[in-house]
Amino acid sequence: MFLLSLALLALASPMFAQEAGAAGAGQINWVKVASVFAMAIASAGCGLAQARAVAASAEGLARNPVAAGSIRFALILGLALIESLALYTLVIILL
Repeated sequence: MFLLSLALLALASPMFAQEAGAAGAGQINWVKVASVFAMAIASAGCGLAQARAVAASAEGLARNPVAAGSIRFALILGLALIESLALYTLVIILL
């Protein structure tokens, strides 16, 4: 694998050559790259938090079925607040 990676790097070096007139033509927009990573991290965090919240509420309902109303209310409120993280991140990215 090392030799294959080394061969790929050696063969790809002409790809990085730049023409004389194309000084700023192929630059990477780092703001977009950072935005993609921020949205990915926020989405992953929201997914994990929502999974833990649903698991905890299901366990709470299994232990105490009488408290279903209050557990459901707390679950919906918590899921809305968790989802707002992803929405706020999306709004910041689009601005």
